[in-house]
Amino acid sequence: MDYVLTTEGLCKQYGKSRALNGLSMHVPRGAIYGLVGKNGSGKTTLIRLVCGLQSPTAGSFTLYGVGNGDRALTGARRRMGAVVETPAIYMDMSAEDNLKEQYRILGLPSFDSIPELLQLVGLENTGKKKARHFSLGMKQRLGIAIALAGDPDFLVLDEPVNGLDPQGVIEIRELILKLNREHQITVLISSHILDELSRLATHYGFVDAGRMVKELSAEELEAACRKCTRVEVSDTGALSRVLDAMGLEYKIQGARIADVFAKPNVSTLVTALSAEGCELISVAEHNESLESYFVGLVGGERRA
Repeated sequence: MDYVLTTEGLCKQYGKSRALNGLSMHVPRGAIYGLVGKNGSGKTTLIRLVCGLQSPTAGSFTLYGVGNGDRALTGARRRMGAVVETPAIYMDMSAEDNLKEQYRILGLPSFDSIPELLQLVGLENTGKKKARHFSLGMKQRLGIAIALAGDPDFLVLDEPVNGLDPQGVIEIRELILKLNREHQITVLISSHILDELSRLATHYGFVDAGRMVKELSAEELEAACRKCTRVEVSDTGALSRVLDAMGLEYKIQGARIADVFAKPNVSTLVTALSAEGCELISVAEHNESLESYFVGLVGGERRA
């Protein structure tokens, strides 16, 4: 498989604290790669190393096949755009002027492509309006436009929908999908909003304590997510006793809801629950969510 980015045994030490601990990952060309991990798991540190904002303590990475110790890495990084933590924009400038400034920094010879880029991110009608008056979603889209100024084919986004309202989330999602599908841009996304990530990602990397726990494609994740029977009852305590007696694996999800990791005979279940004075309200097939899979994989002490 052709990879845009690979890392091998990547480590980053801050004093006695190790943010990355031998992390290895593989981002396929053309993918939307979702980087999933708890707060403090090393996601942003990894992105900062790849973008050249910091240097690894040990290990290595390659970008378009160019190693991090190679002089040609600077050229390879020109094929990459990034929004790390917060968009790097000038608040007293318009969207157009922000892009002009980025074009100057990159040494691009002409501003001719700026109108097309503003249209791509949905900011073509902002005129002279200063960025400080933009909504959070508009600022994020401007940050992505600035990252796209050098016409990269690899885009790195650190928490791109964090703090956005529902409309802003939809706009960023549609933009990312458009960049990937219509412009063939490979995207690496770090996000803790797992439900939203599941609408985008073609591949996943699950990180915990600075290590890569598991990498898999969206198809492999779908196959790995456990299917279950979601049962709604009037008393989950009674349901627990019945399922224990039946020898079935289950997980209580609330005061009236439980997931049963099997297909129980409904007639038998109704009879057994009735004997316990419990009413069966509904039964439906249910697939494990990305969040449930993540918690099962790395544990749920802290939020992703």
